[in-house]
Amino acid sequence: MIKLSQAHVLGTIIAFLIGIFAVPIVIAFSRKNNLIDVPNERKIHHGHISRLGGVAIWFSISMTFLLLVLLSYYPKGQGLSAIIVGGSLMFLMGLIDDVYCLNAKFKLFIQIAITTIVMLLGIRIETFYNPFGADINLGLMSYPVTLLWIVGITNAVNFIDGIDGLAGSIVSISSLSIGIVSLVLAPTCPINALMAFILMGAMCAFLMYNYNPAKIFMGDSGALYAGFLLATLSITGVVKVSSGISMYLPILILAIPLMDIAYSSTRRIIKGTSPFVADSEHIHHKLLHAGYSQDKLVLLLAGFSMICALLSIIVVSTKSRFIITALSLIGVLLILNVLSKLIKKKEEN
Repeated sequence: MIKLSQAHVLGTIIAFLIGIFAVPIVIAFSRKNNLIDVPNERKIHHGHISRLGGVAIWFSISMTFLLLVLLSYYPKGQGLSAIIVGGSLMFLMGLIDDVYCLNAKFKLFIQIAITTIVMLLGIRIETFYNPFGADINLGLMSYPVTLLWIVGITNAVNFIDGIDGLAGSIVSISSLSIGIVSLVLAPTCPINALMAFILMGAMCAFLMYNYNPAKIFMGDSGALYAGFLLATLSITGVVKVSSGISMYLPILILAIPLMDIAYSSTRRIIKGTSPFVADSEHIHHKLLHAGYSQDKLVLLLAGFSMICALLSIIVVSTKSRFIITALSLIGVLLILNVLSKLIKKKEEN
């Protein structure tokens, strides 16, 4: 049974309303101070567009949380301080990058440092479900596994932020799914679901100005911040409070960004280049080059993400979790197969 509290509903609405008013202010500020994204050979937009969408997203989430506290809805839960502190630090690093363009290796170093702080504050993946026996206790391996997950998801969201409305749509759907799954798995610990719903509300407001043709971009500040929240909330709200096959649900929920970062990183390593150096060969770029419009591409990938989200909710709501999870994995493989065939078909035409 999924039970939304008053705080969940209020948090979503407040974050959306603050975002609706915050985004135009950020757009005006960016234009006045020339903090805009200039087109180049790697980018597909043509106008000079604000790249500080992360400021509006972070402000909407932070102010919503503060208002909920003032309204006596202060939520207590595991990992709250780590999520707030780590998320703000990740946003700040992304904001500096949006303004000054930091070196890729330096950004990775800072991300590792922030993730280390978060792990010391208690957010860690400590066990793996083993369908053939007892759960696997990671021990010291908990740190590299958690590091890989948080840094990987954080950058995965940044990687898919390549066309208008794509990253925002994926984040909105994923945060909704994490919020619902968290409510089912840990109804007595509402903080994870609350933070997920607040993120969804803020992102939906941002999308009102980000769909093609976009008036504002998420920027590294928004993409890294949103990716960090998804990564940490998936640990505290799903992995650490679930048992059995359910602890693997974040892989299903975040299937699209995970597939993209796995594909992009593998391709770059094979070519002998750094997996963190930006290029124009992500999955969405491939589909664009194959002839799909931005609007159709966002609809396609967001639709796949929605299917994964619905499957994750079915998995956590049914007793036959192993069977449903197996079907979910087959579904992800089918999505990969469909994507490859769509690209091939468009290129042949």
